[in-house]
Amino acid sequence: MAAECPATMPPLDAIADIVNGEIAASHIPGAVVIVGHDGAVVYRRAFGNRSLAPAKTPMTTDTIFDVASLTKVIATTTAVMQMVEAGNLALDSPIAAYWPEFAAKGKAQITLRDALTHYSGLAPDLDSVPPWHGYNAAMQKIVALRPVAPRGTRYIYSDVNFEVLGELVRRVSGEPLDVYCRRHIFNPLAMRDTYFHPPLVLRGRIAPTRLISASLHLSTPHDPTARRMGGVAGHAGLFSTADDLAAYAQMMLDGGRYRGARILAASTVDEMTAPESPVSAPHPRGFGWDLAPPLASNRYDLPPVGSYGHTGYTGTILWIDPATKSYVIILTNRVYINRDGDAEPLRTRILALVSESMGPLSKPRLFASEPALGTWCATSPLCAQRYYPHHVATGVDVFESQHFAALAGRRIGLITNRSGTDSAGHQTSRVMSNAPSIQLTALFTPEHGLLALDDSAVPSGLDSTTGLPVFSLYGMSQRPTDSMLTGIDALVFDLQDSGARFYTYETTMAYAIEAAARRNLDFYVLDRPDPISAAVVEGPVMDIQLKSFTGYFPLPTRHGMTLGELAEMFNNENHIGARLHVIRMRGYHRSDWYDQTGLNWIPPSPNLRTLAEAVLYPGIGLAEGANVSVGRGTDTPFELIGAPWVDSYRLAGYLNARHIDGVYFETRDFTPSADSYADQLCHGMRIIVTERDALDTPLLGIEVIAALYHLYPRDFKVDSTLSMVGSPDVLEKIKAGDDPTSIARGWMPDLQKFRLLRAKYLLY
Repeated sequence: MAAECPATMPPLDAIADIVNGEIAASHIPGAVVIVGHDGAVVYRRAFGNRSLAPAKTPMTTDTIFDVASLTKVIATTTAVMQMVEAGNLALDSPIAAYWPEFAAKGKAQITLRDALTHYSGLAPDLDSVPPWHGYNAAMQKIVALRPVAPRGTRYIYSDVNFEVLGELVRRVSGEPLDVYCRRHIFNPLAMRDTYFHPPLVLRGRIAPTRLISASLHLSTPHDPTARRMGGVAGHAGLFSTADDLAAYAQMMLDGGRYRGARILAASTVDEMTAPESPVSAPHPRGFGWDLAPPLASNRYDLPPVGSYGHTGYTGTILWIDPATKSYVIILTNRVYINRDGDAEPLRTRILALVSESMGPLSKPRLFASEPALGTWCATSPLCAQRYYPHHVATGVDVFESQHFAALAGRRIGLITNRSGTDSAGHQTSRVMSNAPSIQLTALFTPEHGLLALDDSAVPSGLDSTTGLPVFSLYGMSQRPTDSMLTGIDALVFDLQDSGARFYTYETTMAYAIEAAARRNLDFYVLDRPDPISAAVVEGPVMDIQLKSFTGYFPLPTRHGMTLGELAEMFNNENHIGARLHVIRMRGYHRSDWYDQTGLNWIPPSPNLRTLAEAVLYPGIGLAEGANVSVGRGTDTPFELIGAPWVDSYRLAGYLNARHIDGVYFETRDFTPSADSYADQLCHGMRIIVTERDALDTPLLGIEVIAALYHLYPRDFKVDSTLSMVGSPDVLEKIKAGDDPTSIARGWMPDLQKFRLLRAKYLLY
């Protein structure tokens, strides 16, 4: 067992809320979580139950779990790298050099490196038809396999790769994989509860993975191929505890040594956890290990390397970060509870929380801790752009692919507008009205109406496309009333958010969740991207005393959350108690800007016509409560700001002299056709974004407000910005003449508290 820290770090207390929430949602029956930092265990706790039937058994920290694919890295990769160190295996030698029969069917050139990085071209798994059993039968099937892609050309996550590597350990060492690992890895690390075949005496501590005919599935692996192979396989079959895995993780952080035992050379640890996949690979991998940014609060601003880890199908994860000297272990048996068990939200949220608690990390510090990464990053395009444009399946795409099965036989109310479409461009209202298994009975529309074109109160009416009644939630009522909800069994929400705290769709969603809870209705959020990147959290946190229709919850200006995540936060933190279901996206990354998702931009409201306007909205929108035009009624709203009493050259010159990262200002005269100063000539400027990743948009807004107040204290009604700025303290500092960068430093403590709260609800 790793050294225990005498006290738990306060920021990690929220782990309990995350785990208990996932247990309450029936995603998992229980879990054990360990967090290590700087050589000590700083968090260690068991939650829930290891089994629920035929008898309920509480989870304990010494519970033994089927760790599934963690076998690949803990056992097989470690064994292979030990044998490479000893000169018994060579990474770039063909596997057939050690197993001649393997060369059959076009496999002669596949190397150990190809298998370790999943670039061998081999299929993901062995076919189970016709039925087969036994280790030797598996090896015969591998010999008979033909690659599905040329080696080195395509990433295919393959269990077969590690079944092959496990066989190489047996052939070259003369010992079966389980015997080799016991002698050379588990015993030296004092991993006393780690086995391929747990002894019968430990059955009472094993978390079951299945319940078959009232009998618990305990000491044989959940993975069907590993079971057929007799329980010892290179890809799965290992059982372990969180404490044993903590010992392994500390060994890796300590350069291959643990309590006097040398398991691997430090250079080997560095090699196996550095990018080893082909340079053209869209996502880097080490030998066995998946790679990702360090566990830091700014991890999505860092290169996509630095930490390494692996997950297991049963719900397990081990993640290690040399840069922060930390590791996270989460063990659960999500496959036992029911067919809908899901550990991904648990893993994502805990990793996010730990990352936030570690604070930011600079690239120089990252490269100093792992010098090889600097060399790799200098030549990899992934360091400049972590993700290339790709296709994201939104919540409605996912729900549609499931034929809306969760809503079968129910009467549905849909909250949407024209931004609610599937990836083929079909309106969600039409898709659901044509679904044979459900009955769409009513539509609800937020501010701006069903076509997202109105800038005033929206009347209720009928939808010309579906013939359904349309209830306005921005007219006589901003909340769904009981009469609107009569005859409805469930509410579905599908709208595109802006990513800014004061966008009213968030409040409309919250009010609808409250109405659903009041009437005991299920509420489904079909999730969509945060268009301005959900990896960024910026701006002052709204004072709760300013709660209004444009500010439902104390969020920062740029909250960095999807609507599905916000729904979870609102429901739990405000104790609404709704039966909430978030239909998560597929293929979405937090750091995606909307133009990296492969989705077409559909203006969610009349003045967010382009992504460029959405980028500036959380900044320039802060000023629009005052007596200035922000370009509403022009072709470029939120890219302009001005008023008849402004001197364009003076204002633009002043702000350009501030050297604000990511933008510059051009003088511009314009005449808006609507809103403030309609049909009047305004003098001002156009804001040009030069580097959106460098731009702190809320700080830009404070810079603009401070400039207007400094230059025009008699003309500019600065007090009218309070509702949008959201903080009386920030407003008073602007009026006192404080420098905006100093003002921004003042809101950082509250922003950090929010980041920790937010981490509990991140789904991606």
